[in-house]
Amino acid sequence: MQTAISPESLINIISQLITELHPNAVNNQEINLDSSLDRDLGLDSLARMELLTRLEKRCGSRLPEKVLAYAETPRDLLRHLTTTTKDNFAGSAGDEDHQVKQGERIEAGFAKTDTLLSMLEQQVRLQPDTEHITLLEEDRQTSITYARLQHQAIRVASNLRRLQLDARETVAIMLPTGEDYFYSFMGILYGGGIPVPLYPPARPTQIEEHIRRHRKIISNARASILITIPEVRPVARLLMGQVPELKRILTVDELYDDQPENIPLQCKSGDIAFLQYTSGSTGDPKGVVLTHENLLTNIRTMGQVCGVTPKDVFISWLPLYHDMGLIGAWFGSLCHGCRLVVMSPLSFLARPVRWLQAIDRFGGTLSASPNFGYELCNTRLDEADLEGLDLHTWRMAFNGAEPVIPDTMRRFQQRFKKYGLQTGVLAPVYGLAETSVGLAFPDPGSGAKTDKVVRETFVSTGKAEPAEYQDETALEFVCCGKPLPAHQVRIVDDQGRELPERREGRLQFKGPSSTSGYFRNASESSKLFVGEWLNSGDLAYIAAGDIYITSRQKDIIIRGGRNIYPHELEEAVNSIPGIRKGCTAVFAITSEGEASEQLVVLTETRKIEENDIANLRRQINTVSMDLLTIAPDHVVIAPPGTVLKTSSGKIRRSACKNMYERGLLGRPKAAVWLQLIRMGLASIKPLLRRLGERLVAASYAGYCWFLMVVTGVLVWCGLMVLPSGVKSWKLASGAVKLLCRLTGIRVKLTGTENIPLGSQYILVSNHMSYLDSIILTGTLPEPCSFVAKAELAKNPFLKPALDKLEVFFVERFDAGKGVEDTRKIDEGVQEGKKPLFFAEGTLQRMPGLLPFQMGAFVLASRKQLPVVPIILQGTRNMLRGDSWFPRRGLVHVNFAPSCRAEGEQWDDAVALRNRVREEMLVRLDEPDLAGEFTSLLQMMIKTSEKQD
Repeated sequence: MQTAISPESLINIISQLITELHPNAVNNQEINLDSSLDRDLGLDSLARMELLTRLEKRCGSRLPEKVLAYAETPRDLLRHLTTTTKDNFAGSAGDEDHQVKQGERIEAGFAKTDTLLSMLEQQVRLQPDTEHITLLEEDRQTSITYARLQHQAIRVASNLRRLQLDARETVAIMLPTGEDYFYSFMGILYGGGIPVPLYPPARPTQIEEHIRRHRKIISNARASILITIPEVRPVARLLMGQVPELKRILTVDELYDDQPENIPLQCKSGDIAFLQYTSGSTGDPKGVVLTHENLLTNIRTMGQVCGVTPKDVFISWLPLYHDMGLIGAWFGSLCHGCRLVVMSPLSFLARPVRWLQAIDRFGGTLSASPNFGYELCNTRLDEADLEGLDLHTWRMAFNGAEPVIPDTMRRFQQRFKKYGLQTGVLAPVYGLAETSVGLAFPDPGSGAKTDKVVRETFVSTGKAEPAEYQDETALEFVCCGKPLPAHQVRIVDDQGRELPERREGRLQFKGPSSTSGYFRNASESSKLFVGEWLNSGDLAYIAAGDIYITSRQKDIIIRGGRNIYPHELEEAVNSIPGIRKGCTAVFAITSEGEASEQLVVLTETRKIEENDIANLRRQINTVSMDLLTIAPDHVVIAPPGTVLKTSSGKIRRSACKNMYERGLLGRPKAAVWLQLIRMGLASIKPLLRRLGERLVAASYAGYCWFLMVVTGVLVWCGLMVLPSGVKSWKLASGAVKLLCRLTGIRVKLTGTENIPLGSQYILVSNHMSYLDSIILTGTLPEPCSFVAKAELAKNPFLKPALDKLEVFFVERFDAGKGVEDTRKIDEGVQEGKKPLFFAEGTLQRMPGLLPFQMGAFVLASRKQLPVVPIILQGTRNMLRGDSWFPRRGLVHVNFAPSCRAEGEQWDDAVALRNRVREEMLVRLDEPDLAGEFTSLLQMMIKTSEKQD
């Protein structure tokens, strides 16, 4: 008789199976009755069979196989499994909901929320009096609980609604870091509006200029209300005549309604959460559109990679109008339920030690800063300031928003290790507003890794060839980690073709955190997108799955065919005694009618004597010659305040260049035309070389496809007259070998002695490219039977040829049909065939080993056959997924020692799979992407364990 099974028991059985399949899972979602067995839980057809077996044992009866074929969620399974009455089932469901609430207090914060407001509502429901924000001001400390944040935000919302704020209407916020900022932002969301953060004036003397610079942003956003400080009101009123949409200036003393109303949540996941305007103030403003879904996805994946828990404490001095401070620090702390300790940027700039002291005082575990913040701590703090400092709790120190300087990181680590700073804490990251905030993160504890490349090769060809350790001329770039889960990046050339690893190009990205475009700016939005990809505006290369940013695309300088990276020379000039740290801009100018660029160094000093200025000029020339083997065309040494910066402290190279070209920053040298001619002539040869390389690459691709088509037709005709099996295989193998010779593809074989020739075995390979099966056909020493997706059998041209080669077809999307196909493979093994599985089940463009399907390992354990791992390298660079542009290259086919299962049970098959993956990862210079997949599972497992 069938035994009743409760939802909790079902979830526990699924959780146990997932734990076995993904033992290293790190997750922050929960398993629930509506989780997809395929998409969310990653259960392939064989894993479903194992689940069905366990459920039959639990229920004490045999279940129909249609359960396996048609069940898409645990709820579907429950309909077949439960024998209790509806009332009993309703009682179980109610108990489950109660248990989930008890267990999801903080850790399951994402489970039932899809907007920032619903996240705040949940935190208020679960822990209303828990401190959310600790605000550090010069003479006092303020605590903001979740309940207080909600209460004050509703007071603001009530006031905005009384002022006739319409739904989806924009409201600009120009406030310093303080309580009013937090309440205003959430109040605008509660009121149905869209916040537009703007940075406030640093000093009263800047108010007029500041408002004038923000006019275009307020106009583009069509903000109807501006919330600001009382000092700004008189000047801000002038804007109302220039920006017709601006109806009211609202100061903090009139921000709150004394009788707040009960306001229902009005926003949805796809609604705009806020507009993040880029920091540049010249030209047309670009307001990045970010939805609640964009933000929560980005925060969730960043927290997942960094292992954020409610026990973390985030210490921040970052501006709240900047995405790192607003999204990374505040929203991240809100969503993960951890404490945020925040101070104003001015407080940090006045005394940088306050940042480190706050980490010590509050036990900070997470914090972030642009590179200049770490440099300030390196240079402006005396040992007396640091007495008694303890940084041992700090586990991730993010460095982003501007170029990360390797020397800054090394000196920071060296100086503060005696104050408890652990090795591996420094974490260079990469992101941009167009992907919410974060795009690439390193693994926790990996530290600031760098890559040294041969300078001359890199600047002339863009190839990042590793340099010798002792090479003092080498270029050094910082590793920013790998893309966040579910996000992708690629490196493309000027024609949009994807480049292989260690080749510099334009970085493009896509993912669920990406913006849909710029607010009311169709022309800039069209430039942002290339199909489904978005342009980052940065140049980079990828090595072993890691991203290395080399420069902003618009900032790179091409001089005599060489690429010059401004930040590298800026760092060198900043190190000269007498030059103000962080106040150097390097850019290029081009005279009208000339194609070549001139190198300009603009820097600041407090020195005024002519001899001192002349000495600094000589040192700048010397530094440039030592670093680049060329001297700057123009060196402008100016007084403090000349070099323009963004609100977050980044050098505004384009704005400096614009001022220079208008003659406001100095005079150009005499006889500039001679230098332009010289550089123009020097640029001709590199330009011709690049054009030649593109032509050769295109010609090679066409040649390859011509040979592929001709060879394919001839082989197909031969296969049609030959019997299936060995003879057909030999024909196909010989054709592949000939094709490799004709196309110049080099294949290196190692480990062939590990193949037990003449006996029965199973082959398992990683999957990098569409070329994989072709290459293996030409390199395997004896025939095998590929296991291929069933879609190929629908091709009337391919199907007859693949049948001759005894290919097994497997249905990937129909669980019942997939089991039937597995049985056919089983029968083929009985007949002596040697199946070859691509264990990942699919391929992708990005480097990395995906999770393995269980088919090959269940078969191997049941039949007690050895598994020979095949490690393919190089095919991805030759022909990437989603690309049809082949390139020359070297393919390495490595046969690892065979592995055997210790028994015939499911656990033995899982253990065999794990051993094969380990063998592959040891030999494959790519990341383990199964960690990213399984990291989507930990909270599911945690939640179910608490329910048990």
